[in-house]
Amino acid sequence: MSTEFLLTTLIVVATPGTGVLYTLAAGLARGARASIVAAVGCTLGVVPHMVAAITGLAALLHTSALAFQVLKYLGVAYLLFMAWTTLRERGALTVQEKAPLPARKVIISGVLINLLNPKLTIFFFAFLPQFVSADEAHASLRMLELSAVFMLLTFAVFALYGVFAAAVRDHVISRPRALASMRRVFGGAFVALAGRLALADR
Repeated sequence: MSTEFLLTTLIVVATPGTGVLYTLAAGLARGARASIVAAVGCTLGVVPHMVAAITGLAALLHTSALAFQVLKYLGVAYLLFMAWTTLRERGALTVQEKAPLPARKVIISGVLINLLNPKLTIFFFAFLPQFVSADEAHASLRMLELSAVFMLLTFAVFALYGVFAAAVRDHVISRPRALASMRRVFGGAFVALAGRLALADR
């Protein structure tokens, strides 16, 4: 495992994006356990992109403008939905003490956030093959190994973000104005990410 791969992957994973935002919101709204569950969901959302890269489906997404646009705008629509529910106090920043959201719902949202991100598939298609030798005897296994490391780092970094958010949770939810401001910030961030995805090219 090359140091270059590990460092690049760490930078990509740690850079704030939709998954980080969702995990932070889960930690702030529902505590450390919810943030870990959210990190699991976001990590599982990487699996379809990994499969696409290994099987060659990413090549279709890369070359087909229609396929890319369809997935891209599904992602944009979902991010806007996340922004709307967050601002209406029914989404990622819904504070629930006595009846927390079922883990299944948190995981599904996390999976969808990463699943509907065509840039992640392109990342797997363009980035991982650089670390697999052209004459590799078991190229698919090597891709699986690298993908597993990417997923492990994704979970670890997202969980750290979420646990940190959970640690300052009481300071936020005990202040209604601070919580309202946080909802606006997160809602605006989801909108900004949707806009960035809408303008993304293959």
